[in-house]
Amino acid sequence: MRLTDNITILKGIGDKTAGLFRRMGIETVEELLRCYPRDYDRLEEVSRIVELRDGGRAVVRGTICSGVSERKSGRLTISFSQAADDSGKMNLSFFNMPYIKKMLKKGAGYYLRGKVHRRGNSFTMEQPVLLSPAEYEKQRGKLLPVYPLTTGLNQKAVRKAVSQVLGAALEEQNLLPEVLPPRILAEQDLCSASEALFWIHFPEDAEQLLRAKKRLAFEEFLVFLLLVKKMKRSAQAVPNAFPMLETADTVRFLEGLPFRLTEDQRQVWNEISGDLTGEYTMNRLIQGDVGSGKTVLAALALLLAVSNGYQGAMMAPTEVLATQHFQTLRGYTDQYKLPLKPVLLTGSLTAKEKREVYEKIESGECNLIIGTHALIQEKVNYANLALVITDEQHRFGVRQRETFSRKGAGDSGDRMPHVMVMSATPIPRTLAVILYGDMHVSVIRQLPAGRQSIKNCVVGTDWRNRAWKFLEKETGAGRQAFVVCPMIESSEESDLENVEEYTEKLRGALPERLRIEMLHGKMKPVEKNRLMNAFSAGLIDILVSTTVIEVGVNVPNATVMMIENAERFGLAQLHQLRGRVGRGQHQSYCIFINGSDSDRAEERLDVLNHSNDGFYIAEQDLKLRGPGDMFGIRQSGALNFRIADIYQDADMLMLADRVCGQITEDDAWEEKEEYLELAALLARSVRNNIDFPGI
Repeated sequence: MRLTDNITILKGIGDKTAGLFRRMGIETVEELLRCYPRDYDRLEEVSRIVELRDGGRAVVRGTICSGVSERKSGRLTISFSQAADDSGKMNLSFFNMPYIKKMLKKGAGYYLRGKVHRRGNSFTMEQPVLLSPAEYEKQRGKLLPVYPLTTGLNQKAVRKAVSQVLGAALEEQNLLPEVLPPRILAEQDLCSASEALFWIHFPEDAEQLLRAKKRLAFEEFLVFLLLVKKMKRSAQAVPNAFPMLETADTVRFLEGLPFRLTEDQRQVWNEISGDLTGEYTMNRLIQGDVGSGKTVLAALALLLAVSNGYQGAMMAPTEVLATQHFQTLRGYTDQYKLPLKPVLLTGSLTAKEKREVYEKIESGECNLIIGTHALIQEKVNYANLALVITDEQHRFGVRQRETFSRKGAGDSGDRMPHVMVMSATPIPRTLAVILYGDMHVSVIRQLPAGRQSIKNCVVGTDWRNRAWKFLEKETGAGRQAFVVCPMIESSEESDLENVEEYTEKLRGALPERLRIEMLHGKMKPVEKNRLMNAFSAGLIDILVSTTVIEVGVNVPNATVMMIENAERFGLAQLHQLRGRVGRGQHQSYCIFINGSDSDRAEERLDVLNHSNDGFYIAEQDLKLRGPGDMFGIRQSGALNFRIADIYQDADMLMLADRVCGQITEDDAWEEKEEYLELAALLARSVRNNIDFPGI
């Protein structure tokens, strides 16, 4: 077996199952191994029904004591039954599992596992997993991996496939090559590559899991930093190929705005204009909290470039966000009579529309180009591109931005455009220095005057019905609301709220007049854009979504953000989600539903309850991280590494930075024998067009 083999080499994976894995981006044995668990599950000890607690997850050894009845609620089919032990009875409910009617036989005994809710004087176990006595004993006390899934694929199938590969690795010692030199492993107390992969998938205990996570995070950070250093080696202090002069256009624009820039904005604008008119090419990151006024600074920079006779381009990660930027800049152009000639270029344009836009860009007829990844397609040729701005940069990879910035280089490749990156993801300075390398970093901490603070509350699941009433009240007043769930669909291993079932629950609980829709990442881009545009236009009252709405969508009429299982998200990501509201004239609210009874979860969420300052929250995210956070919590949506996380694994990031510095002290390090495997991995990353998350 080789890592490059197709997974159909594994027993039990035919073309149909391989197609399901392909939907998850898994085609080879290596891709299967690198599909790390998103969580771990451990079976509880058996509880008697009389001992059950409301809101807890439990295992009951019970006997089915009734038949199965069904009830429909919209697209949701709910099946009901009952189970009993020597202490009493409990109700069972199953969602969209019509086959359960044939499975559950009166008098049959099972180990039933699920989340329990008290309703009146009785308990109901929702979506219980049924285990035979043999299955329960086999899994008892073990940490079981819980993988991300797609419809049609279950945990059992993924676990079986991964087990086969790891079993083969025991027989074929060279199947899992070691890329780190023995010296580094010893000096940094890291486990081997094979140990890390065995332990990350099937750990015997928490200690093995922590060691595996530490090793894999270190390797991922090290490869990332080496690759970025390799790419940026020639980008130091590049002479300014597009020199600019201060113009009256920017002055008139600033004077015409109905508000004054904050002190932070004025400082950052001075830094940007100093770069553009200076001796060297700009390479600057603008960090500003949600709503701090980065877009107006982007408009000023683009205006300065255009008024000096050049083209400017701005790329956003989604069509919805690109369209919003286009409308904002076109609005500025019309209102203030600016010399901007904007055009929008996105993937959803027809072939004819794209050709027309390409011609306008190449001829220079359009001097401001706004769009998505379509801006870096081979067919796009710029006449005189001097300034490149990327928004929410962590959504782009290093290579994507490298390609984009070189669009202005010309045939000789020696005319590099100015690069400005905007991010609303506050990152502590200690980490920013590492992640942003040679970029100059500008920070906007002040919010514009008059912006209302969002009112926050952290509540338990018993407050959910009151939260729904509040949604009804706000939407009744003409406002809109977001509800965020961590999962797309139900899973037998998870009792987390999911978008599909939650949408049906809301439709059943709230008045029919309310327009409630769902949005998630597995939808086709066209459908996602349609839903976001409809929500932006006020045609949807409540949007139930996963975190796909995290990136800067601007809907001023949305006043409520309700986040289910808030304890499962990192603080930085929760702050980003909260930033989707509070953008208009009406008071906005964020409701964090805490589905955990742990003191640690309460302490973390309390930070958000008392602060709307993203930079403070980012620092607290670092302070409150800990080994226990790795069980299912992604600390941040920023810089989406496969397993490493800049908050949770900040110590490994700093360590990788030090080791990276030591390795690259010698320019010829890639030729040294101890680094040959590591150099080969870097070469494969470039050759296979693997794009690391960006800095």
